[in-house]
Amino acid sequence: MGKTRRGKGTKIMAMVDAQGLPIAICTASASPNEVTLVQLLFEFMLIVATPLKLVADKAYDSDRLDDQLQEQGTELIAPNRARRRQTQDGRPLRRYRRRWKIERFFAWLQSFRKVTTRWDYHIVNFLAFVRLACVVILMRYL
Repeated sequence: MGKTRRGKGTKIMAMVDAQGLPIAICTASASPNEVTLVQLLFEFMLIVATPLKLVADKAYDSDRLDDQLQEQGTELIAPNRARRRQTQDGRPLRRYRRRWKIERFFAWLQSFRKVTTRWDYHIVNFLAFVRLACVVILMRYL
């Protein structure tokens, strides 16, 4: 997709439900940071309803993203970065402990050799294998 400092790179963005099963998944260049790619992820959702809460890491803590998600009716739960305006107190951050479910999903995704290392030249082929891996993960759960 796009060049990074060390060459070509691909970022896999995913959204999972409370059980750790994929709701939305997309790929993008590794160059832009995650805050700019969140809205792209909402376009690839497999369900119609928007999530009420979105648990993310420190990289997602920005005022612009908070405002965009509040317009959609989604609450962003992310630890605060070191900045002047703190957006959250400690109460919603209790839900941050559940972030291990997305880490577990990426561990499941890494068990597929075609997804672990991007061997495909075309991003469409790589995204197809990522989605196929998500289907296999969903079928294992059922």
